[in-house]
Amino acid sequence: MLDPKQLRSEIDAVKANLARRGFELDVAQFNDLESTRKRLRVEVDGLRQARNERSKSIGQAKAKGQDIAPLLAEVGQLGDQLAKGEQALKQVEAALEHLVAGIPNLLHPEVPDGRDETNNVELRRWGTPREFDFEVLDHIALGEAGGGIDFDVAAQIAGSRFAVLRGNIARLQRALIQFMLDVHTGEHGYTEVYVPYLVSDRALFGTGQLPKFADDLFAIDGDVDLRLIPTAEVPVTNLVRDQILDAEVLPLKFVAHTPCFRSEAGSYGKDTRGMIRQHQFEKVELVHVVAPAMAAAALEELTANAEAILRQLELPYRVVALCAGDIGFGACRTYDLEVWLPGQQKYREISSCSNCADFQARRMLARYRDRDTGKPALVHTLNGSGVAAGRALIAVMENYQQADGTIKVPAVLQPYMGGRTTLEVE
Repeated sequence: MLDPKQLRSEIDAVKANLARRGFELDVAQFNDLESTRKRLRVEVDGLRQARNERSKSIGQAKAKGQDIAPLLAEVGQLGDQLAKGEQALKQVEAALEHLVAGIPNLLHPEVPDGRDETNNVELRRWGTPREFDFEVLDHIALGEAGGGIDFDVAAQIAGSRFAVLRGNIARLQRALIQFMLDVHTGEHGYTEVYVPYLVSDRALFGTGQLPKFADDLFAIDGDVDLRLIPTAEVPVTNLVRDQILDAEVLPLKFVAHTPCFRSEAGSYGKDTRGMIRQHQFEKVELVHVVAPAMAAAALEELTANAEAILRQLELPYRVVALCAGDIGFGACRTYDLEVWLPGQQKYREISSCSNCADFQARRMLARYRDRDTGKPALVHTLNGSGVAAGRALIAVMENYQQADGTIKVPAVLQPYMGGRTTLEVE
């Protein structure tokens, strides 16, 4: 959430920044609500003061033996006016909060201009795509040929955009997840956490999924206020909500493996085949909680940590800076890691590493005590996949496929696969 003070004092600059995203800030509506809020606040404060003064006069008049009926009537009238004023103020404040909650984060000055993913800027590449001397298969053909991936039985169980993994393919995904957790905890200094897969609307609001992305979430029927997590970013980042952290504990670096659940309501027709875009998928998530001055460096570190996974797996990839029109709602700056998929002959996203600045912290009231001022200040939060396990599985299958339909096991995964160097997809 943006700083209301900045909205009030720098509304034109905020509007210009958001326009780079293609977001049109309704300045007139904001100014009207803010003006009404100020007026009602003055009226409510005045009525409250007047009521309190008259209430004191009642005791004084009673002590002097004076008739207090007129004062009682006036206090009652002021009380009724105050109640109506407070209700009106509450409604305006709720409307203002709803408006502000729907405003995306301000963009970092270095975010490139552009309307969509075609305007993203490539920063670097690592690795060279392999040249094959046989017909390359995508992960769908590879998996279905040996029965390692079964979309038909998954559809019978749960519908479209689900998959059942069997045998070596299931084990390979598990190996990838364990490998990633071991690297991030053992080499990169993250603390592993196990978190709920169901979260409250308040937690989802804190990280920016609500109210904007309600249609992309799976809700639990009944009286409970719970939804399935779209990403571990939600429960992990909320670990610091409503807290004032000691400066000495920062930075905090968390890693978590969870399934993720997304309805993909706005993605009809996109990647409906295979495992690229599913309702349920596995991900290893990285979250940083830092002091503001360290946020820029933390984004580079987080991105490098995700890159390290792809390098150790020897998967060709590239890093792109997302343009203004493609960047996520809560992020001020994002780098995407895109892995090379031979079956598609293109680079596809496998991790998004984002700096959210104080946008999420303000919604969560996540703070730390500033060493210089001794006062609470908002932390900055960052998150990124380290990496998406399902897409890593796809990348390994396609990049390591052999002419006979088997799959070589990357060297770093062999200890997790019982020492096996080659897998039959069965």
